[in-house]
Amino acid sequence: MAGSDSGLLKAYNRLMEKAKELYILQSAVSIIHWDMETKMPPRGVALRSQQLALLQSIGHRMAKAPEIGKLIDEIERHIDFDSFGDVQKRNVHLMRKDYNEAAKLPDVLVSETARQRTITVNTWKRAKAARDFMAYKPDLEKLFELRCQAAEILMEVKETTSPYEALIDIYEPGMTTDSISYIFTELKNGLIRFIEKYRSTSQTDISILEHRVPVEAQRRVAETLAAFIGYDVATKKAGGRIDETEHPFTTGYYDDVRITTAYHEDRFTSSIFSILHEGGHALYEQNLPQQWMYQPIGSACSSGLHESQSRFIENIVGRSQEFWSYFFPKLKELTRPSLSSLDLQDLIHAINKVEPSRIRIEADEVTYSLHIIIRFELERDLFAGKLTVDELPQAWNEKYLEYLDVEVRHDSEGVMQDTHWASGSYGYFPSYALGNIYDGQFLAEMERDLPDWRSHIASGSIEEVGRWLSEHIHHYGNLYDPMDLIKVVTEEPLDVRPFLSYLDEKYSELYGY
Repeated sequence: MAGSDSGLLKAYNRLMEKAKELYILQSAVSIIHWDMETKMPPRGVALRSQQLALLQSIGHRMAKAPEIGKLIDEIERHIDFDSFGDVQKRNVHLMRKDYNEAAKLPDVLVSETARQRTITVNTWKRAKAARDFMAYKPDLEKLFELRCQAAEILMEVKETTSPYEALIDIYEPGMTTDSISYIFTELKNGLIRFIEKYRSTSQTDISILEHRVPVEAQRRVAETLAAFIGYDVATKKAGGRIDETEHPFTTGYYDDVRITTAYHEDRFTSSIFSILHEGGHALYEQNLPQQWMYQPIGSACSSGLHESQSRFIENIVGRSQEFWSYFFPKLKELTRPSLSSLDLQDLIHAINKVEPSRIRIEADEVTYSLHIIIRFELERDLFAGKLTVDELPQAWNEKYLEYLDVEVRHDSEGVMQDTHWASGSYGYFPSYALGNIYDGQFLAEMERDLPDWRSHIASGSIEEVGRWLSEHIHHYGNLYDPMDLIKVVTEEPLDVRPFLSYLDEKYSELYGY
């Protein structure tokens, strides 16, 4: 870069110092959230809501500080700005985007949202346990209204066509409501055909998944799975840990990335797949380039890319014949004698059975995305004023009957099953199905580079797959928006067909077509 000792470089370095302060604070907030879900005593929720409100307010004031705006202006207007490399320009672009948005959001709105989010999550937990949506509704309505206020403001800043689209952009930059609606329609049509094709052919008895496995044995399985995928929770250099929560999640930053799971004695595969899923998230975070730590570019590309990495490990690897050929003997040994009578092929068919269900996180690969499409359509209608919070349970139940042909028995297995709306994370849900679509394209590309990847998994090695994901996806951090990264990795635009082809090939082989 020309003029290495110029005012431009000094301004840029100062901007990166401010970015580092923000990322350190955000990483601290993430661990406080983790504590709230794992270790905090019940009486702590009121104090925690105030702590998080204050920290979010501090972070917001830091993000919109006049100094940051002046530094960005100075850098962008400098005569030598074009001499910057792609990494520096991307960092400035991302700082500008965050600054413009933070500057428009009122401090009181940010603080109140953080406080209400904490309260609503706590209410959701109690209401879900009691199967009482009415106890949850008042706090959910308050939080929804706060997100509506933010969405209206962000819509102007981001120049989106709707408030909901502004929230989507938080998680999937550059994606529009119309583009998601279009590709989800194509996805839905393909999935419905597969459900009709494969549901009638599957005679698998999924009751074998209800074998009772003690929680302590499941913990041993979780630790073994973490070691297999390369997520270190056991050595002196470990950067992760596994804890228990109502709803599994991943949080942390680079060298401290933590995952959680939920153990059910009568559903032992639930924790297996949540460990693989959350472990995939953790690996993405931990494999981001160390030299970009504390820089905007040193973050994940998008929530959809994050979900693609978690679902790649969970499904493409974790539900494969090859993985279970390797891991099944270990599972039986770790859980002995609970699963001593279990047959390998029976298990593989059971965990892959195409069977519409009520619970998203336990859905098979074919029906899963329909759960997401339902949530996307409900969110879209909520922010368009076509639906109210009070009407959510009925609308939810109707869509489950229409799309999945299942009847929801109560709201805890219906509209209250997820934590996302209680957390105010409107706009996040599309990321899950987009992640599936990304995976289809990534898998097709990986199979050209690693045609024997399945044999590596069968022999007990995920290193080759992990290295490919790291080099082709994690390596780029936030250098590109998601649609651009897809083109960089695959040389193709977003396309649902590779994912549908993957499903068709997998299930055709599974059912002997």
